[in-house]
Amino acid sequence: MRLSIFWRLVLTSLVIITVMGGVNFYALFQLRQLTAMSTQMASYHYPAVESAKRLLGSLYAQLNSEKKFLATKDRTFLTNLTEEVEEFQRVLQVLRGQESSTRGLTLLQETGELLKERVHLFDTAVQATMGSVHRAIPDYVSKRDSLMDRMSFTLQNYIDLHEARVSVGVTESRASAAQAEAVTEQLVLVALMFGLGLAGVASYTILSPLRELQGHIKQIGQGNFGASLQIKAPAELRELVDSVNWMGRKLQEIDDMKTEFLAHVSHELRTPMASIQEGTNLLLDEIPGPLVPEQRMTLRIMADSSKRLMHLIATILDLSKMEAGMMEYRFVPVDFLRIANISINKIRLLADSKHVQLVLEPAGPQAWIKADASRLEQVLDNLLSNALKFSPEGGVVKVHMRSDQQAGVLEVSVSDAGPGIASEDLPHIFERFYQGRTKKQAAGSGLGLALAKKVVEAHSGRIWIESERGKGATVRFTLRLTKPEAKGEP
Repeated sequence: MRLSIFWRLVLTSLVIITVMGGVNFYALFQLRQLTAMSTQMASYHYPAVESAKRLLGSLYAQLNSEKKFLATKDRTFLTNLTEEVEEFQRVLQVLRGQESSTRGLTLLQETGELLKERVHLFDTAVQATMGSVHRAIPDYVSKRDSLMDRMSFTLQNYIDLHEARVSVGVTESRASAAQAEAVTEQLVLVALMFGLGLAGVASYTILSPLRELQGHIKQIGQGNFGASLQIKAPAELRELVDSVNWMGRKLQEIDDMKTEFLAHVSHELRTPMASIQEGTNLLLDEIPGPLVPEQRMTLRIMADSSKRLMHLIATILDLSKMEAGMMEYRFVPVDFLRIANISINKIRLLADSKHVQLVLEPAGPQAWIKADASRLEQVLDNLLSNALKFSPEGGVVKVHMRSDQQAGVLEVSVSDAGPGIASEDLPHIFERFYQGRTKKQAAGSGLGLALAKKVVEAHSGRIWIESERGKGATVRFTLRLTKPEAKGEP
């Protein structure tokens, strides 16, 4: 039976629709499979690896607290150790509840048993050393270190297990994507056999908008936010195109706000303040004419205020540049001890006027790091200024340096004997304009610590504060050590 042109067209269209429908369903199925794999890695394997790494870090924190307690018999370290063990057990329990593999559960169970054994060993040691008759447990250190090594090895095996699963998942995802691409190509070829023109139009109407959208996203990634993508696309892609255009507009608004802010601060504030400062200095130098004491006092107040405002403007500009990723650093090998001496000498006169003693405890004759010397000097200036600001008369401000050659880290601390920082203020102390609720009111912008945090983190270090109300405060930060091959300091 001969088919009419109408039925041929109908049957051909039905075949094309069926094949294209199969293509779409297959692609959707593969997409769901890939999404499921990605979700499993993001919600199961990666958190498991991060939690296990936290447990590894907790092990060394426990060991540190244990050594301090055994050395000093200070029950504060015992409390810290107890809290760290409880936190370790809590995280371990969560991991065990989330773990689905037999091997992973076995490793976590083994870790829990080793922890109990280690805690029992420590409790026995504490009872022996704290009792009326002092008794030392034979080979305590070797037993403890052996348990620590076994726990670390077990946790590392657990991490390796999940990382291996992530690797397998990535490999399977790639293979599935490659297979999906091959099958899709074959199905499209079959569809082309029954109607090349219609299949070409269908492919064009889907692939062309996606390519344009991909190119537009690349332009946004390169910083070109202003252009808006206007294309004819199926309804399924229309919402995605609108979302990308909305994202570009929002990014452009944020970029414009950043640019406007930097321009406003630099041109509308900095330049007039520089003129005011220069004019005040001219008046103080009596260039226009002689001054009476009252006028000189007023001008000195104006000069000091303008100087503080210029420093505040410069700090805000630096912070804005850092947050916008526009700050440039010149990393070269420098001697941090030299930077510390420069910063201390800047405030020595002010410290003498307040009868505050400045103490520098270096880690050695030199401490070489790879850093931007001017920015680190800015960090120390802010920390020393804060310490001096809150130190009582007759107090001590101490800069201590400790070098860990094995870890390749230099730890620097700046401590004072001031009123300290309340525990509720510590989580917010590095936020911009946050000054806390100290009893001693002192002038400041609340930007010094925020800037210090940005600079230290830009040097691949970290910064934190240790303090209690009424017991002073200690700001600590770490920097990476280096070798002084090239001694060309800036």
